[in-house]
Amino acid sequence: MKPIDHTNRALVLFSGGQDSTTCLAWALSHFSHVETIGFHYGQRHAIELEMRPQILQKIRGISPQWQARLGEDHMIDLGVISQLSQTAMTEDIAIQMQANGLPNTFVPGRNLMFMLTAATLGYRRNLNVLVGGMCETDFSGYPDCRDDSMKALQVAINLGLDTRTRLETPLMWIDKAETWALADELGVLDLIRHETLTCYNGVQGDGCGHCPACKLRREGLEKYLEIKAEREKR
Repeated sequence: MKPIDHTNRALVLFSGGQDSTTCLAWALSHFSHVETIGFHYGQRHAIELEMRPQILQKIRGISPQWQARLGEDHMIDLGVISQLSQTAMTEDIAIQMQANGLPNTFVPGRNLMFMLTAATLGYRRNLNVLVGGMCETDFSGYPDCRDDSMKALQVAINLGLDTRTRLETPLMWIDKAETWALADELGVLDLIRHETLTCYNGVQGDGCGHCPACKLRREGLEKYLEIKAEREKR
């Protein structure tokens, strides 16, 4: 692990799910000051908003260093997102593929709006590194999770705000098994496994076991545990 960065301050997009919690632990291992931002956008699994403070409290308890580095949490109302489009993430409808090849869990513009809102808050609070759990390796084809989208957004943010803001996506090029490995390396695997919410149906921990998010999470965990067991035999 590289030395702690005392010159830059990070803002983590934190939902209370597997990816964002891994990214929070990653940020706390890299930066001396870290804040978090969450969004209420009319999501079906609004239980995540209740779980976020509990997970943050447990993250603080992992070490005195993380307790000292973890600053304020910010909750932003972006209910306009649910007013702009009907998706399986914001409406009580079945998850299915659409004619454009994307699942109807895709919320158009969500991650773009999240990052832009985070950049605006970061501008005010002198937080020049934005950390998000976007991933192009194990994902559902969401265009706003792609590396090209994040790079273009970074350029737009810096031009529009006249800043040197940096967008960090630690999970961009790793699969779910490697994400579990990173969580284990950071010492938060058990916390993420039992306390976080990934399930589209709002079931904490291992989830419902049936939705696409739960299947991807479970398959990644099983693969990582197999790899870890083999390594420990040697």
